[in-house]
Amino acid sequence: MAEDKFDRDMIRELAELLHETDLNEIELESDGFRIRVSRGLSGMAVAAPAPVSTPATAPAPAAQQPTEEAGDDYARHPGVVRSPMVGTAYRAPAPGAQPFVEVGDTVKEGQTLLIVEAMKTMNQIPSPCSGVVKAILVEDGQPVEFDEPLMVIE
Repeated sequence: MAEDKFDRDMIRELAELLHETDLNEIELESDGFRIRVSRGLSGMAVAAPAPVSTPATAPAPAAQQPTEEAGDDYARHPGVVRSPMVGTAYRAPAPGAQPFVEVGDTVKEGQTLLIVEAMKTMNQIPSPCSGVVKAILVEDGQPVEFDEPLMVIE
């Protein structure tokens, strides 16, 4: 019975740590004892979008499809938003839904720009600052790497 209390106390402490640090998930393992605490997305239910294929003949708008050289320029831009993890980027909360933001949209600090799905967990990527979306460097359903540029906010 004492072990149950320890488990509950540990879970409560980890849940408080999640809240204090604004993390989405914490996992702890020690001596064969494993606890994983995760929280849902704040205030928004997000379904895992299914990858959507686009016709190969439909060109993307030039502002959203920078050339490799322009993409390199954006990677060094001071307003670049980078992926905090490896996963799959989704621009909308669900398949067929409107994207969170488009090029030219004005955003506020903390506003959700897109979602990166990692290990079946949907992680909202917030805007680090207020400004205007200058470029979107990823397509919906595109795999992304850690620290990969996702968007540019000016």
